[in-house]
Amino acid sequence: MSLIAFGLNHKTAPVDVRERIAFGVDRLPSALKDLIHGCGAKEAAIVSTCNRTEIYAHSECVRENLIEWLATFHQLPIDAIAPYVYAHQDELAIRHLMRVACGLDSMVLGEPQILGQIKDAFTVAQDAQALGPVLGRLFQHTFSVAKQVRTDTQIGASPVSVAFAAVNLAKQIFGDFSQKTALLIGAGETIELCARHLQGSGLRQVIVANRSIERAHHLAEQFGGLAIGLTEIPTHLHKADIVISSTASPLPVLGKGAVEQALKQRKRRPIFMVDIAVPRDIEPQVADLQDIYLYTVDDLKSVIDEGQKSRAAAAEQAEEIINLQVGHFLEWVQLQTGAELIKSYRHQAEVTRDDVLFRAKALMAAGKSPEEAMEFLAHTLTNRLIHRPTIVLREACASGDLTLVHSVQNVLGLSEKPES
Repeated sequence: MSLIAFGLNHKTAPVDVRERIAFGVDRLPSALKDLIHGCGAKEAAIVSTCNRTEIYAHSECVRENLIEWLATFHQLPIDAIAPYVYAHQDELAIRHLMRVACGLDSMVLGEPQILGQIKDAFTVAQDAQALGPVLGRLFQHTFSVAKQVRTDTQIGASPVSVAFAAVNLAKQIFGDFSQKTALLIGAGETIELCARHLQGSGLRQVIVANRSIERAHHLAEQFGGLAIGLTEIPTHLHKADIVISSTASPLPVLGKGAVEQALKQRKRRPIFMVDIAVPRDIEPQVADLQDIYLYTVDDLKSVIDEGQKSRAAAAEQAEEIINLQVGHFLEWVQLQTGAELIKSYRHQAEVTRDDVLFRAKALMAAGKSPEEAMEFLAHTLTNRLIHRPTIVLREACASGDLTLVHSVQNVLGLSEKPES
């Protein structure tokens, strides 16, 4: 089958490693084509989020091949990646994808955002013509499993997410939001969730900053907020008590200098910051400033842990569903393997038949009688068809491999004594 799930995540690698091998959306098509043509994968898809970068492939590539490819693509030394990666083969790869899609491998147990991100990865791989029958079927089957887990368990019942954790942490700093202003950088799903949680906690005002001012307006309007461009952040930063950032920018959008200036204008009133992005949106040096509380996605883990307990029983149910569905997918793979073997066997027999028939006709064309041509055809065809099974059976008997002897006997429908 040769399925592999390869990559690293928040459990195996710190944020500074993850951000170095994250794939921007604009680079995914070229990366997929390079995996297919350069690394030799038959099919491939790449899932790249703030918490994980994973390659799913139907391929003969092994862990070392993929480490080398990943390092080369991102222009990094192999030893900068190798200690942090994992590779799962075949059944374990199938199980891993299903667990990831169901939120069982997430920092926030059961979080729903990852399923949407996997669907996006599937769409990108489809558009890049990087999917085929096996990986395409696996992703579609995985989506059905994730839907079943959401329907049949309470895995998503508790309001726990990275966004919720960020807002909950801000509450521990400020307590009351009624006089607070939040600056949200980005306009994606996570930022929208943050805005909803903040509004539900009584936030006074929200400012949305985004590279696309139109998207910023669209989000800000939903919460009665102000929309600004990324270049306007230094002008408005001093108004923000809370800053939450999650963009796809390859470079930081908020630097130490801008934060220092904002603190002067605020007369040292503190600012709570959460950088959810990978690569990071806020320069790490900002954490060195007094009156700044800066957290990354890794720091949120302790906040998230409390909400995990309520989902533990649901996660056990989800694992049972996944175990069953992994078995179903493996059955499908085995059926495909059997169908291919049957197709190959029939083709081999037909090639043999056509060759012997051609030679028999040639004998007749050369003046041989029909009886001689028929005798040649029957004798030659019989010898060719029984040649390989005879060799296998003889070798199995000579080596004492009774299991193989009985298998051949069963396949060929043989009795121990030839019929008279």
